[in-house]
Amino acid sequence: MGKINMDPQPILLPLPAVLASCAHEDQRSIITLAWAGIVSSMPPRIGLGIRPQRFSYNLIAASGEFAVSLPDENLLEAVHVCGSKSGREMDKFKELGLTPIRGKEITAPLIGEAPVTLECKLDRIVEMDGSHHLFIGEIVNLVADEKVLNEEGKIDPQKAGIITFGGGNYWRWGSFLESRKP
Repeated sequence: MGKINMDPQPILLPLPAVLASCAHEDQRSIITLAWAGIVSSMPPRIGLGIRPQRFSYNLIAASGEFAVSLPDENLLEAVHVCGSKSGREMDKFKELGLTPIRGKEITAPLIGEAPVTLECKLDRIVEMDGSHHLFIGEIVNLVADEKVLNEEGKIDPQKAGIITFGGGNYWRWGSFLESRKP
């Protein structure tokens, strides 16, 4: 079998399935995003691709902050609903029975049920041609459940039960291969 050329696709697999929570004035929301990734380590920054039509787009742009939660299997229904329903139509925290908790560095609500959450301050919005704009946020705090930490005090993705997205489906984190420390 040989290789074949295909039409260009956004197919960097697996993709994270993250929940970005945000608030401005008396409005709050949660949006599911798969276009998310780390863009810098010093300082730590994350990039989120968000369509300008989304309700959360304006909340983040106006408030200048957001939280990115890495959901586990227990949040699978929330991941689905937050990706298919608009915050204009419903209070997702209330409707999904999620607990909004206060962060250390931001006022946007964190999702209490999430095993890992990144508190972020908006650095910039890169307006790109096409469907999405790139929100770049500096990670100013990391919140993790103690039960997801390994013996070294670092987050263990398997203990956290973090889910990923690919091919229109949700997946459980894969298996450990090996450790290579410099």
